[in-house]
Amino acid sequence: MSEEALLPDKRRVAESFSRAAASYDGVAELQRQVGGELLAELPSLAPTYWLDLGSGTGHFTRALDERYPWAEGMALDLAEGMLHHARPLGGARHFVAGDAEHLPLRDGGFDLIFSSLAVQWCADFAAVLAEARRVLRPGGVLAFSSLCVGSLQELRDSWQAVDGFVHVNRFRRFEDYQALCAASGLGVLTLARRARTLHFPDLRALSRSLKDLGAHNLNPGRPGGLTGPARIRALMEAYEHLRTDQGLPLTYQVVYGVLRKEA
Repeated sequence: MSEEALLPDKRRVAESFSRAAASYDGVAELQRQVGGELLAELPSLAPTYWLDLGSGTGHFTRALDERYPWAEGMALDLAEGMLHHARPLGGARHFVAGDAEHLPLRDGGFDLIFSSLAVQWCADFAAVLAEARRVLRPGGVLAFSSLCVGSLQELRDSWQAVDGFVHVNRFRRFEDYQALCAASGLGVLTLARRARTLHFPDLRALSRSLKDLGAHNLNPGRPGGLTGPARIRALMEAYEHLRTDQGLPLTYQVVYGVLRKEA
């Protein structure tokens, strides 16, 4: 089965994140942590033009503006609802609706592309890298974070004990990120994978967190209709076996990449 067939439809992704725009910042602990770590990975730069790709509510758009106050910034996202939420808060001169696989941007216009926890929703990551290479200036940097196989594994395993449906979002392998970055024509400065585990008091809080982030199950093969009470009870029972002193764990396997377009 192709990678495109396994990953969510981007239209559903955009609609889901648009609906989550108002609640997103209140539950975005992981996003804040990962984006902050990605900022720390950036090499020394003095960009004139930067792009926040998959900008969401604009948290890191504003962080980039603070970091590079002399530069002109653009926030781009597939979800119109996120852009409507972010635009009044500022941080960039331009807020643009667009697809990372088909950027509506001219060649060679940016010194920095920053993208935190967005490209995991793109089925054609090779196209994302090709577009980044196209719109970067020589010497420009692409810094991205994403998710790979192993993310949400506790939830996936618990559902496997209940039924055979697809209840958890799928992600590409870390080895695929390695191969695609190596073949991109961009120089790989860093590419690493690190686990981040969150803890929740109960299954309701965990599920609510995913829904408020717009990151609940969007995959092909997901069960239609509402999940019945019996299945939820079975899921709760299965997940309770994984409980630690900190609560119910939910682990994300985070990919961090910094690539440079050679001069």
